[in-house]
Amino acid sequence: MTLLGDGESRLLIDGKLVPGSRGTFPTVNPATEEVLGVAADATVGDMMDAIDAARRAFDETDWSTNVELRVRCLRQLQQAMRDHADELRELTISEVGAPRMLTAGAHLDGPIEDLSFAADTAESYQWTTDLGHATPQGIPTNRTIAREAVGVVGAITPWNFPHQINLAKVGPALAAGNTLVLKPAPDTPWVAAVLGELITQHTDFPAGAINIVTSRDHGVGALLSKHADVDMVSFTGSTATGRAVMTDAAETIKKVFLELGGKSAFLVLDDADVAAACAMAAFTASMHAGQGCAITTRLVVPRARYDEAVAAAAGTMGGIKPGDPSSPRTVCGPVISARQRDRVQGYLDLALQEGGTFACGGGRPADRDKGFFIEPTVIAGLDNSARVAREEIFGPVLTVIAHDGDDDAVRIANDSPYGLSGTVFSADPQRAAGVAARLRVGTVNVNGGVWYSADAPFGGYKQSGNGREMGIAGFEEYLETKCIATLAT
Repeated sequence: MTLLGDGESRLLIDGKLVPGSRGTFPTVNPATEEVLGVAADATVGDMMDAIDAARRAFDETDWSTNVELRVRCLRQLQQAMRDHADELRELTISEVGAPRMLTAGAHLDGPIEDLSFAADTAESYQWTTDLGHATPQGIPTNRTIAREAVGVVGAITPWNFPHQINLAKVGPALAAGNTLVLKPAPDTPWVAAVLGELITQHTDFPAGAINIVTSRDHGVGALLSKHADVDMVSFTGSTATGRAVMTDAAETIKKVFLELGGKSAFLVLDDADVAAACAMAAFTASMHAGQGCAITTRLVVPRARYDEAVAAAAGTMGGIKPGDPSSPRTVCGPVISARQRDRVQGYLDLALQEGGTFACGGGRPADRDKGFFIEPTVIAGLDNSARVAREEIFGPVLTVIAHDGDDDAVRIANDSPYGLSGTVFSADPQRAAGVAARLRVGTVNVNGGVWYSADAPFGGYKQSGNGREMGIAGFEEYLETKCIATLAT
């Protein structure tokens, strides 16, 4: 089997690959601007069919109670993705603009292997807990706590790390016993749609357990938040869209998981190796053209060493040239679309208007007349009140901000509507740990530690979202809790 052999993807609804009722829409290579092929363009009616299929599969089959079947299906999907990894890798590079080197991690190989965590957790999870005998109100009672699937889950995902985010929802939601409708971003429909091909050809998933609906119309995905037959919506994307999801979901009081935006800070304390820390911050901000919600895009450095920090960051970032994502040496590929490139450029123009300067970068690379590329850019001369220091840009842009000691560094880091991630560098591990403990964020990297892992929860504080994805906490997002009290005789 060759994935997308005819250059056209289809919807997966009720166990069948079907065309979209609105025809097709193109998917584009962001590095070349060439049309790769077309994806099925679903209507609201198609989404209704997918929701109905998921509802029937949950209500009328043993999917929610058959742990062995769920585990087997997930392991089959994982093996099918392993078997087709070479094709998936080239597709991901072409459609997402993901640098080849990153497909060995969070862009492909990591998410495939992380499916093991969801399957293993379902196999070993304690689905019931005996609370023992008690006499509440004088009545002898035996009590049991049961953990059960929520029901039908609507998953809405973005384009920046589509394999990682799609599978971080699909894996635990299905392992927990839910049925699911996945609505991926219209910028990257193929990397989601190929899952439908693999599922129909290589797995025992029953009809309706998982449905995949691609569409250029964002209103099709919004139905998942509004429909009464959807019991939970799991959304990753912008904070503005997250608000709309929460508002729509309020009508039916459905469970909501939100993983939203970030404007994370990289704190360099005055005892740190400033040059090394700033070089790491610059490299991180350039990866995948800065298109990651948890990437640290505010570099907060000691005021007395500000110029040194800017020079170190610019020395690294200026040496990272936007390039062909298919090359194994490329770190910074294109942004996803012309719309996103123009949005990033708008923020760069704003930085100059706000009084900032560019230590490197500042626009489109002169040597590339095709592709949606932006130069890795270091902005200097602004404080934390600037819009480029407060708003999520989602491009290879790093703003350097001065601090006046540890307390001020923490204040700057926390002075944000977001609270997704952060980094602290210090020669003193205890000092670094103390600063990290004061950050109002969901994940912290201390002196180069890595928090990204299948068994570690990911999510944010404040307007970065509600709930956690991955880890046991992420698995349990997809469960309800039932207390069963039986009269003791």
